[in-house]
Amino acid sequence: MTTHSEVSRRDFLRAGVAAGAGLTLAVYLSGCEKPADKGGETAGTNGGTDGQFSPNAWVRIAASGQVTLVVDRSEMGQGVLTSMAMLLAEELDVDLSAIKVEQAPAGKEYGNASMGGIQGTGGSSSVRAAWKPLREAGAKARAMLVAAAASTWGVDTASCTTESGAVKSKDGQKRATYGELAAAAAKLAVPTQVTLKDPKDFRLIGKPVPRIDLADKVVGKAGFGIDAKVPGLLVARVARCPVFGGKATSFDADAAKKVPGVKHVAAIGSGVAVIADGYWQAGQGVKALNVKWDFGANANLNSESIRASMKSAATGSGPGILARKEGAGNAAQQGKHVTAEYEAPYLAHACMEPMNATAWVQAGKCTVWVPTQYQWGGGGGAKETVAKTAGVPEAAVTINTTLLGGGFGRRFMHDFLIEAVECSKAANAPVKVVWSREDDIQHDFYRPAAYVKSTATIGANGMPVSWVTRVSAPSINVATAGAAKDKLDENTIDALANHAYDVPNMYFDTENADIAVPLGYWRSVGASQNGFFTECFIDEMAEAAGKDPLEFRRMLLQKKPRHRTVLEVAADKAGWGKPLPAGRARGIAMVESFTSHVAEVAEVSINPDGTPRVHRVVAAVDCGMIVNPDTVRAQVESAIVFGLTAALYGEITIKEGRVVQNNFNDYPMLRMKDMPIIEVHIVPSTEEPTGIGEPGTPPLAPAVANATYALTKKRIRRLPFHRGSATA
Repeated sequence: MTTHSEVSRRDFLRAGVAAGAGLTLAVYLSGCEKPADKGGETAGTNGGTDGQFSPNAWVRIAASGQVTLVVDRSEMGQGVLTSMAMLLAEELDVDLSAIKVEQAPAGKEYGNASMGGIQGTGGSSSVRAAWKPLREAGAKARAMLVAAAASTWGVDTASCTTESGAVKSKDGQKRATYGELAAAAAKLAVPTQVTLKDPKDFRLIGKPVPRIDLADKVVGKAGFGIDAKVPGLLVARVARCPVFGGKATSFDADAAKKVPGVKHVAAIGSGVAVIADGYWQAGQGVKALNVKWDFGANANLNSESIRASMKSAATGSGPGILARKEGAGNAAQQGKHVTAEYEAPYLAHACMEPMNATAWVQAGKCTVWVPTQYQWGGGGGAKETVAKTAGVPEAAVTINTTLLGGGFGRRFMHDFLIEAVECSKAANAPVKVVWSREDDIQHDFYRPAAYVKSTATIGANGMPVSWVTRVSAPSINVATAGAAKDKLDENTIDALANHAYDVPNMYFDTENADIAVPLGYWRSVGASQNGFFTECFIDEMAEAAGKDPLEFRRMLLQKKPRHRTVLEVAADKAGWGKPLPAGRARGIAMVESFTSHVAEVAEVSINPDGTPRVHRVVAAVDCGMIVNPDTVRAQVESAIVFGLTAALYGEITIKEGRVVQNNFNDYPMLRMKDMPIIEVHIVPSTEEPTGIGEPGTPPLAPAVANATYALTKKRIRRLPFHRGSATA
């Protein structure tokens, strides 16, 4: 395996001089935008062929032997700092403990090619986007260090090898550390071609490795956004209109300023900010504001009307937006007909660390400390947003990305960052905006609700001959990116129209519901609800065909070996078909999302109130080659907990234009007493890595719903489970 990149000798030497006695390797990654020219010279020429922005990794090796890796992805608990360091360490041949990780600044040289060139963390893309580039970075640095040693010793490079941050001769007579060789290596040209390790020679990749940020988190040293400290820092709370789109018409600033510790009161874009010495004082100031609101056009919006409009669209006969057509499409077929309607609610993200950001607007510049998933690009990144809000050039904006106490897509939005910048401008001081839990749940960008109608025809041989589905849901692309309302939103049909099952005649279309509820990306996005719709309907088809749900799926996946394998591994490890204690049953589901394949089997009983009690979840995962199996297992476990929480409890309801839920008392999280035993089985693969942060969520709800039906013979077609629509 070979990879190629180019950089001028002048640029490389200039980087080396800037690093002093060490070696600085500016790695211009394949398919990447080259770094901006800093001094009028020609920068490296390995830019993207189409001008697309992609990741750019910077590797520094100091005379001390310290290796520094600048990571351009946000760490929100998924272990990205460790995985990125492992990729570099593998090819560089250094111990993981020798690598110091720094968070990248915001800029185009750190764009993510798998996300359209923006600098962002999402779509379960971090490892798969960095798989080759970061390994290439390590391999090129290693080759230069070997060449430096060979030149110093007057031997051929073939007679040298590397180990634990040092080059040594194969005869064992000579040895030099990378730090000792750094200055000499800095004088060499970056190789245009390197050979990456054969996977059979990996010593780190594929091995369980403790996270490098774990110790600091355990002792409280890790820096999350809410931990940001700046001399003279003030704290702000914001009063926001409870109705979507409403605005303040008046407020009593004098009353708020009488609260001890309150320094400023300011009208900002999202409402009225109270800026004080601390969080408590700011909160008391908000209570004293006596804000009067103009609720606007959405004051009568409610969940019942939203549901009715989506149901009407999903069950209507008018033309929709075509998502998939196979064979005769929606033409009537002979056989046994199966029809079902499913629905899923709006959901909040409910990150454990509420939204927060710290901003300091000074003369002609602005510095922020923010837990963000989206640093730069596309006009909506943190850097562009801050520049526009502060009224300063982008070049005068510094984005310090902190650790994220949960992201799940919520921190792609920058409403809380805008508030911090506006508050800093108003106070002429550094200001940290901190949201309460109530703020967080009632002013989120929500996972869309959806209503689906599906019809299938089962032929005489027990196999489906047609499958027709319409989904009605608000479009994330319309809400967040200004997409046309008559265009297909791939998020709306992911894991639904693009399912893997072999059915000769299919027709899937959508209706982009126009509803004034803010929308955003939620862990696994459209697959989060569509996995439920698809996999529950597959079970309904299997019953109509008189077949076991597992065997029915296997028959429909003859052409999809990876899908079949995860299905069979999960079923085998869960003991599918074997006896269970009285009052328990199993359900199965398999969903492909973010190019990964996950099957889950849920073992369930029924609580006295009729809701399911999940005792055990067995998951099988094929996400290609594994960097850190501990991270993979943790991510799947986390995704299962996330999905189970939503399936059991998750629901945002709207009344009089406002969110009803406001804290964990009415938007509950899964408690320890309700936690099932989780087993994660990784299917070995030689394919390149695919996503893992999100794919564990979609199969959970349908697996539990299918197990519930096996016990009760009542279908759950509406989420969350306490809502049901349990039908005989």
